[in-house]
Amino acid sequence: MRITEVVATQLRIPNVQNIFDGTQDVLIVEVRTDTGLSGFGEVVSSSYVARSVIEAPCSGGGRHGLAEILRGMDPLDTGAAWEAMREGTAWYGRRGVAIHAMAGVDVALWDLKAKALGLPVYRALDSQAGEPPRIKAYASVLWGDSIEETRTLAYSLCNERFRALKFGFGLIGTSREYDVAMVQAAREVVGGTRDLMVDVGRRWTVDDAIERTNAIEPFDVGWVEEPLHPDDLEGYARLTAAVSVPIAAAETEETIPQFEAFLQAGVKVVQPDLGRVGLSQGMKIAALARTYGARCVPHCFGTGINTAASIHWMAAAGGDLVEYPMRTNALCRDLASGMPTLDETGCVTPGTQAGLGVELNDGIVKEHLFV
Repeated sequence: MRITEVVATQLRIPNVQNIFDGTQDVLIVEVRTDTGLSGFGEVVSSSYVARSVIEAPCSGGGRHGLAEILRGMDPLDTGAAWEAMREGTAWYGRRGVAIHAMAGVDVALWDLKAKALGLPVYRALDSQAGEPPRIKAYASVLWGDSIEETRTLAYSLCNERFRALKFGFGLIGTSREYDVAMVQAAREVVGGTRDLMVDVGRRWTVDDAIERTNAIEPFDVGWVEEPLHPDDLEGYARLTAAVSVPIAAAETEETIPQFEAFLQAGVKVVQPDLGRVGLSQGMKIAALARTYGARCVPHCFGTGINTAASIHWMAAAGGDLVEYPMRTNALCRDLASGMPTLDETGCVTPGTQAGLGVELNDGIVKEHLFV
């Protein structure tokens, strides 16, 4: 079996807003073979730039596009494919969007490999895995435009059987009083039996983060996510030493040393996105987090492909929580069919069919194709 094509398909909703919502335009990767077998992945980056990384022709040393690098290779040798992509993009890559594009291809290769083996992805990743585990899913949404709107949103998510919720961006960071009032309102609605997480979206200073994290501690916050700019590792070290609420971060990162730097700064929840790190690195990052006594919980705010891959990843890596994006547009909700569904306890289970177990909805692809 040999790779014949790596196809990058860019999809976009009609009216993209300047908000932190990765479901508005997405890049789907399909790796095709000479046997007709193929696999899917998703890139989480600038879709336009990452698409160029995949489609670029051969150039000088270390300047090639991923499709040209992989053509003719064995798709089952995921390790060799990763090294070939890393070396083939070394002059312009090694960080950022080149790794993001590689990550989407890597997930597609694992989907393809698992199909070839007749296994679900989680068992292809971990040959010792048995019955698929149940993993708690947390609803991931943006804060409402008012406290009352946040209350309404929280009520609706509780009615959908979620036992954990995370609110992010929106008006968080407005003031200490408003931040506390928003968290208090969310906790009053979700009650004492559901987990509640707060995503700050990198809007606090270190002093703000210490003060406001301590102020919302009485509302039993599971973690405070991305309170600081990701370059401020010194600030993260100060913050984690000063508060008892777990701090979550690192969704923007793409290499193992970057995640280790956050762990060394005391972050207790690292949040790799498979569309930025890939499954091959993702398994290593999860193992690394355990050595620091920290949790690895996927960042996942895209299509069903990334969500399904994240569920399989957590099943293979021994994780206990996965992000479930709750945006209402078609790319988030309807692009991928075959998604694991939420059970009555608020958990999801990876499918047992070969691969990721999801397929693209051709009608949604046609309607939202960006050429």
